[in-house]
Amino acid sequence: MKKIDIDKIMFLLSKEFKHHEMPIIDLIKTQTEDPFKILVGTILSARTKDETTAKVSTKLFSKANTFKKLNQLSLKEIEEIIRPINYYRNKAKYLNQLPTTIQTQFNGQIPSEIDKLIQLPGVGRKTANLVRATAFGLPAICVDTHVHRISNRLGYVKTKTPLETEMKLREKLPKKHWMNYNPFLVSFGQNTCKPINPQCKICPIKQYCNKIGVKLL
Repeated sequence: MKKIDIDKIMFLLSKEFKHHEMPIIDLIKTQTEDPFKILVGTILSARTKDETTAKVSTKLFSKANTFKKLNQLSLKEIEEIIRPINYYRNKAKYLNQLPTTIQTQFNGQIPSEIDKLIQLPGVGRKTANLVRATAFGLPAICVDTHVHRISNRLGYVKTKTPLETEMKLREKLPKKHWMNYNPFLVSFGQNTCKPINPQCKICPIKQYCNKIGVKLL
């Protein structure tokens, strides 16, 4: 097994990150610094390509950029706006319920704690961690398919589920890397370390990667 220097890996991925398009939620943060838009965008983005999420979220925010305005849209109106998104009917229900939940349970304020965020409609641990880190700048580890896959592919963790990966990273990953681990690995996974036929020849961290489970076509 190759020795994994996570500090060096993060440094190299930070350079690689600058050459790729920013993941959609980080882009929304950069453009707006608005927790409402980050939360809604994160719910929309689940299992949906970033380019689709970007178009749909822009359209939705043009009509509803606050909880008050979102609450004024009917379920059918929300469905029509977000129709291109995967699982749009379920997500429309979540967005339709969100303003009331925020108001009645959290006094109109988006919570920053994981255990409270997961009480919101459509918010699981992945979304909660991403919102906590991106919207509030608080330490969190968001594990999506890219983070789970690449962490195991490197040989940095040996886990079977995203939840196991999150728990193991919480033990092992230095806290100074928590905020950047998700955006760096998501961008890297979308562009270089792809699920099928990853571009190992041009990989900037290949000298640290154990290529666990990699099958090149």
